[in-house]
Amino acid sequence: MIAIIDYGVGNLFSVEKAFTALGAEARITSQTTEIRRASKIVLPGVGAFGDCMKNLQDSGLIPAILKAVSDGVPLLGICVGLQILFEGSDESPGVAGLGLLPGRVRKIQAPSLKIPHMGWNSLEVRQPRQSVDLFKGLSEKPFVYFVHSYHAVPKDAKVITATCEYGEQITSAVAKENIQATQFHPEKSGDVGLCILKNFVTG
Repeated sequence: MIAIIDYGVGNLFSVEKAFTALGAEARITSQTTEIRRASKIVLPGVGAFGDCMKNLQDSGLIPAILKAVSDGVPLLGICVGLQILFEGSDESPGVAGLGLLPGRVRKIQAPSLKIPHMGWNSLEVRQPRQSVDLFKGLSEKPFVYFVHSYHAVPKDAKVITATCEYGEQITSAVAKENIQATQFHPEKSGDVGLCILKNFVTG
């Protein structure tokens, strides 16, 4: 069972619908017991970094998430669900992230472009990829859907598995061991997004 973590933020039903379309057993849950039983975990997120972390703290689910990751359970972060994997964000100074990936989230520097970065953009997929390759079966420059004003700047650039250009080079996907995350929304990215989610399910 894939546990889609409900902590009051995120595009939960669209994510669940996408997994269901793939024939995967996915369940929206805010229960620690279900997270402990899950074979994979999805951590969505929409809105401000600080609000997401407050909701996650208030949910009481952080220990279960960290334990699952420590035990090697595959985790997929989506949008702000990627950002909160890092140590902190300039959007919410003084608010600590989960710290699973070293680095910080910075505002997109694109003076001549509209912020937020919203709509379709092409990825530059990097090699080598992780053992679970979210981009298997896709072209080197697939189009996906973004809605964000901030992006992660990892301390170790090797965790970046895809970027895009929007005034600067934007971190679009990261991976380390059993952690995968996308800044874009695979559940809103059509057939490309379904392929990415399928790779997570089968990887």
